[in-house]
Amino acid sequence: MRIAIDAMGGDHAPASTVEGALAAAKEWNDIEVILVGDEGVLAPLLSERPANLTIHHAGEKIEATDEPVKAVRRKKDASMVVAGRLVREGQADAMISAGNTGALMTTGLLVVGRMAGIERPALAPMIPTIDGKGMLALDLGANMDAKPEHLAQYALMGSIYRQKVHGIEKPRVGLLNVGTEAMKGNELTKQAYPLIEQQPIDFVGNVEARDVLAGVCDVLVCDGFSGNIMLKSLEGTAGSLFSMLKKEFTSSLKNKLAAAVLMPSLRNLKKIMDYKEHGGAPLLGLSGLVVKGHGSSDGEAMKNAVRQARIALKSNLIQSIGDEVSKHTEVSDL
Repeated sequence: MRIAIDAMGGDHAPASTVEGALAAAKEWNDIEVILVGDEGVLAPLLSERPANLTIHHAGEKIEATDEPVKAVRRKKDASMVVAGRLVREGQADAMISAGNTGALMTTGLLVVGRMAGIERPALAPMIPTIDGKGMLALDLGANMDAKPEHLAQYALMGSIYRQKVHGIEKPRVGLLNVGTEAMKGNELTKQAYPLIEQQPIDFVGNVEARDVLAGVCDVLVCDGFSGNIMLKSLEGTAGSLFSMLKKEFTSSLKNKLAAAVLMPSLRNLKKIMDYKEHGGAPLLGLSGLVVKGHGSSDGEAMKNAVRQARIALKSNLIQSIGDEVSKHTEVSDL
């Protein structure tokens, strides 16, 4: 299993990507990690060079401020584009990048290519839930606008992902909405509901945003606009809550003593809510495996992104989604 890492993408790159790649290569000897980026910059950062870690030189990089489509088309030697090309040409089985999200989506579409039968790929990160199992949500920002057919495809891809990567035999799939009744919502959700019902999945109906963290479903389907607003709201709320707790726990000696007692539980809660534990979000619907790391990923997060890609490859995720989409398309055409 060959996993290409965009070594120049991310807020803390290339130090974080090299650290994560090195840790992953040392832990799993059944993978080959390919660091894609400026060899002159990357080589000095490698304290050691395991046999299953190589550097593939790419002289350019895509900046966070670059316009995605223009950058991908003009910067042919950018580390992200080169990593995508390695996947397309079969020189890598997966790619990971913590760089510009829009550029990665463009790279997925223009370089790696769409999966047959899928109209729009979806960004599918894990959202923490209070039961600790987490919930896969898609789309959370790859496409701001969506058609009902897109949401139905997201539901199918998300269900297969949780089966193959997380081992859930019968994932519960929900549709983000303003109420649980079948005919609630806007025109998009009203039209998407019956289409999702027709998919070969365990559809549990509409799910309200207030119930998301309660773990009422294993896969949550939504359009990228609504999903991204929900995600940012959850991240903002969690960040504000931890800031308020810190302020309260340091406000007096009594509270500091209470904080010392509660610290192990608070650390565990923070770990559950930490994006680093999940590593990255797959772009489902592409012909190759593409994983988007968090922009501020550190070495640990990058290593976990490699772990996630490794599991997906071992589970034959892309082929499974392709087979199921093809099968369902054939049935729909009858």
